[in-house]
Amino acid sequence: MSDLIVIGGGLAGSEAAYQAAKRGISVAIYEMRPARQTEAHKTGLLGELVCSNSLRSESLSNGHGLLKRELSTAGSLVMEAAMASQIPGGSALAVDRERFAAYITGRLTMHPLITIIRSELDCVPDGVCILATGPLTSPALSGWLMDTLGAGHLYFYDAIAPIIDATSIDYEKVFFASRYGKGGDDYLNCPMNEREYGIFYDALVEADKVMARDFEDERVFEGCMPLEAMALRGRDTIRFGPLKPVGLRDPRTGKEPFAVVQLRPENEDKTAFNMVGFQTRLRQPGQKMVFGLIPGLEKAEFLRYGSVHRNTFIDSPKVLNDDLTLKINRKADGMKNGSENGSEYEMQVGKTSGNIYVAGQLSGVEGYLESTAMGLLAGIYASRRLRGLPLVTPSENTCHGALVRYITTGKSGSFQPSNINFGILPPLEKNIRDKAKKKLAMAERALRQWEMFVERAD
Repeated sequence: MSDLIVIGGGLAGSEAAYQAAKRGISVAIYEMRPARQTEAHKTGLLGELVCSNSLRSESLSNGHGLLKRELSTAGSLVMEAAMASQIPGGSALAVDRERFAAYITGRLTMHPLITIIRSELDCVPDGVCILATGPLTSPALSGWLMDTLGAGHLYFYDAIAPIIDATSIDYEKVFFASRYGKGGDDYLNCPMNEREYGIFYDALVEADKVMARDFEDERVFEGCMPLEAMALRGRDTIRFGPLKPVGLRDPRTGKEPFAVVQLRPENEDKTAFNMVGFQTRLRQPGQKMVFGLIPGLEKAEFLRYGSVHRNTFIDSPKVLNDDLTLKINRKADGMKNGSENGSEYEMQVGKTSGNIYVAGQLSGVEGYLESTAMGLLAGIYASRRLRGLPLVTPSENTCHGALVRYITTGKSGSFQPSNINFGILPPLEKNIRDKAKKKLAMAERALRQWEMFVERAD
């Protein structure tokens, strides 16, 4: 029997299992795919990326670049896989999603202390467990969470962007380039003049959309807003957002276009392209019609249409401790369902269950790297507990520590997930007015203190 149970084989669960196993803990990963798929996953591979294939900026002046550096310093499996499957992506770290997931699956499958069990769980079993089921937690486990946590269960809608067959693009109308020339000619750009943009915009806001079901409120996360929802905020909103032409010049005219749609390669061979920033809830016929108005995509063939799915997360400030354990304890023997609050669990604010950790997007962070970071910490925390070692936590001045602080000290009831950004890191003791120098100083401080944590965590 394994010492640690990890429920969910996404980025967080895979990272948590790996971190625990390399510290000598035997781990069982429960993953319901491929027997039971979600509305967004396509394979049974562990660590499958269901949205973009980009892991964002690599610059230390960007929160994602700093978080990646912290993950790499700690020996992250996800970062190891990213390096092994990297493809051109300008200033961003882009990966071949199939190679990326296959690498993670292979490393975990071959590890002598890790067992992968292809089965769905409808509740959290006894023993030390990491709950990392992600934004698409199954209805059965979501029901268990509702029963366990009560009203601390929230959700929002997320949308994913389409992927286009490279052979269906009209290359006479598009050009390869990265914004400001950073990273090489890694993006395929579809330029629009003012008339073309106007036609596209009008069709976009009028197209038929997939709406929320009658019994569900519709909540859209600001950091992953559907293109058409953003467009409703004003005619030029998306032209200053995902369609901004800044830093790009059409080589045929030598001028900056009125608007630009960027396509990012999905793999090293560039046989498929992701429409950057085009997460959408348009119905499939609407996507084909509206996106076919983009120069170069008139005859585009969609390998994957954009879609909408429900993201599940807990009200972390209310129910999560800063060691990522739930604030619940099992009731005393003899207390059964149907007692005072109708549950065999009760919340103990300020106390810890000690055996149920929560990681990944379910914990209230948003994004691939952020989910990985919470998985890494949960794996370290759980392994130290099982080895009888004291808890060690990272400084709030690090990206990992700042994310934990964000999800555990926010306002309960109105809590919303967040990506990593310099805004959630504590300010410097001495303010630096120059923004670039300020970010560099914060990054240097974070890395110094993160290295201290990594040394103690082993």
